[in-house]
Amino acid sequence: MHITRTRPDSVRGPAEHFTGAVWLDEIASPEAPSRLRMFSVHFTPGARTAWHRHPHGQVLHVTEGEGLVQREGGPVEPIRAGDTVWIEPGERHWHGAGPRTFMTHLAVVEAAADGTTAHWDERVTDATYSATPNATPNSTANAAP
Repeated sequence: MHITRTRPDSVRGPAEHFTGAVWLDEIASPEAPSRLRMFSVHFTPGARTAWHRHPHGQVLHVTEGEGLVQREGGPVEPIRAGDTVWIEPGERHWHGAGPRTFMTHLAVVEAAADGTTAHWDERVTDATYSATPNATPNSTANAAP
């Protein structure tokens, strides 16, 4: 067992991988043979990732605020605190905060044997980001009567 009581400093997300202000806090990166990586990612309103893929998939768990996620070819989907998203291995996608709110999520990935956790592609355009979400996070369309 290993208890970590201090954390590395928060790191600004690199501009080539993010639009807007995004901050990353490393939560877990155990030594080999583990390949687990876990981050708390903080997005300011309108901030988002570039299109990217993960070799072994990714789990996102939203802890605060409201955001958006989209897989290639699919609609923009709203996400909010309490939602968990499973992104398939190799599935091209992006995620980030909504236009009016901050959003924080935990991001969990397994690194490939060579240590790679993500393959980054082009930045998400404003037009793609602004596409009408599938439903608003506070929608009652699926609520029971």
